[in-house]
This record gives sequence, structure tokens and C-alpha cells, in this order.
Amino acid sequence: MRLLQTLSGAPQGGAETFFVSLAAAFERARAAGTAELAQRAVIRENAARAAALRTGGVDTRELGFGGRFDLATRRGLRREVARFRPDVVLAYMNRAASWMPPGDFLKCARLGGYYDIKYYRRCDHLLCITEHIRQHMIAQGWPAQRAHVLENFATVDDLPPADRAAHDTPADAPLLLVPSRLHVNKGLDVMLRALAREPRAYLWLAGSGPEHDRLHDLARQLGVADRVRFLGWRSDRGALFRAADVVVFPSRHEPFGTVSLEAWAYRRPLVAADASGPAGLVRPEEDALLVAREDDAALAEALTRVIDDPALAGQLVDRGHARYSRDYTEQACVRRYLETLGRLSGTDPLRQGAQRRAATA
Repeated sequence: MRLLQTLSGAPQGGAETFFVSLAAAFERARAAGTAELAQRAVIRENAARAAALRTGGVDTRELGFGGRFDLATRRGLRREVARFRPDVVLAYMNRAASWMPPGDFLKCARLGGYYDIKYYRRCDHLLCITEHIRQHMIAQGWPAQRAHVLENFATVDDLPPADRAAHDTPADAPLLLVPSRLHVNKGLDVMLRALAREPRAYLWLAGSGPEHDRLHDLARQLGVADRVRFLGWRSDRGALFRAADVVVFPSRHEPFGTVSLEAWAYRRPLVAADASGPAGLVRPEEDALLVAREDDAALAEALTRVIDDPALAGQLVDRGHARYSRDYTEQACVRRYLETLGRLSGTDPLRQGAQRRAATA
């Protein structure tokens, strides 16, 4: 299968991070011989992202992806299609999908949010990261048989735990981690109010965004500024997860949330608010504690339960990690993607990869 992936995204974000992760995962599957696959990425100009993709072995091109009158990008996409001759073009989110070039190939879009159908008229199939998003698109008139659910995956690195002392955090304090963009949708104001109710805990906020100053001010107003560390955007996520005692996901709006999978992957207990993504993923009281959005008292109570009950924390960790190992590893996700894209395009990259391995054995 010849796969061309396109992304016109923000400098930072969950979908953008997943684009790089999935493209690199496809490349690892190709290199390992588990899939017969040729791949190219065409992205909005971003030197750091292009470098990350190329480090992962992904053939990468950059275009402007500007406004509607950006003729250079339209010509560039058509040129890449003509040169690469894809079986499948997979576009990420609104802008890349709306720029889908014409051609005799399967046209797919990956959706990680609740978007307007108008951006996807040039596509044949939609790959939605949750059933809830799939139903959102169907309700707008998208044919059900052309909308599919393909969930994310999480990877585990080998970084040692981050040094608490380097962030002025006591070694024996319960440490809460929220890896999140600092945006109003992420419910970080609720998190700070919950922290005020659990005076033993420290909080690491790993992310950047427009709410930075407001959250700093709120932390001071609540009297918790001495227990909050604003770490900025971080690439050493494994180090942060390994240093933490509890992972918290307080979003008031979250279509999916790979944070849940990362908590399970790194064997950390998870406490989440019941935004649509976590609510549709976790099994409350089994692999996570789920609380009502906007309810800082309920969030604080759940955190206290996990801190005070090692048996409960251990159960959440064990059951969450079992689900991750079964359904949300890189290998499981890559297989689902290639099975789906292969079936829809009439190719069979997994079978071809198996045949190639057998021929060279």
C-alpha cells in the first residue's frame, strides 16, 4: 500500500503529536517487515515537526497550507500525488481534509474532534477516534457505512523519573500530574480548586497555552501557588509520568484524550472528569475513577481516595495496564489502521508483509 498523509496543524497539539507518532509507527512496521508499505508525509511548514518525522524515517515534504487562495499549496499537493502515486491519502482534521487533491485513490480523513461536515466533502471515508465523534458526523448526514472508529495508542519510553527536587517538590508528597494544553476546555481551574481541598498534594502542569497567566493568578488566589509547578510544554512525558503518583484528567471538553492511555501504559492510577472521551473509554471504579465535570469537590474526593488507599490505586493500575496491553499499544493500533485502510483501498499491506517475510525466511 502506498500511503500519503497530510497535516496542516498548529505548532503544538494532540492531533499533531499523534500524526508524528502514527507516521513513525507505520515506518517501524515497514522496516520490521510486518507491513508492505510506502509512505510520504506532506505537512504545513514546521521545521521541528519535519525533523521529528525524518528522524523517524518518514519521507517528508513541507507546504504552506495557507488561505483559500494559496495556489502554491494546491499545485504542490497535486505534484506530490502525481509523483508518489498513492493508493490512499489520509488527511488530518479540517484544513488538510478541505485541501484533499483530486485523483484516483482512496480519500480518507482522520477526525479527533467534533467538526463540521463541510470540510470533508472531498473525502470518501472518515476515521473517527471515538464512536461519539462518528455519531456526530452521521447526525450531520455523513453515510454511516463510510464512517469508522480507529482509536489512538500510547507509547512508553525508557526515560528515568523526572527529578522532583529539580522542581522543588518534596520526595514524600503525593504528586499529581496533568499533561495538558493550558486551555479553558482542559478544566485546569477545576484542578486548582480541587488541589486547594487536598493540602498534602503537589501538582505538575505540563503544557503551554492561552490560560497560562489566568491559571497563575488563580493559583495565587487559592493559596496553592507554592504547590503548583508550571512546567511548560514537555517532550519527556515518560519522565513526568514515572515521577507522578496520580495522573489527573480534569477536562470539561475532551473528544478522546490519549492521557488516559498514557496513564495506563506507565502504570499510574487515573482520575478523570466525565468529558465524552474519557467517559466513553474508562470503566469507572475498575481502571479509573470518573467524576463529574466542573465538580472540584468530587475531584478532590477521588484524589484523596487514591492517595489514601494503595489497594484501590493498585487495582486501577493493574486493570488499566491490562487494557492498554490488549488494545492500545502501537502494534494494535497500526494493525487496525492498516487492516481498515487496506480493506477500503483494496490492498492488503499486512498480508503482503507476511508473504514477504515468508519469502525471505
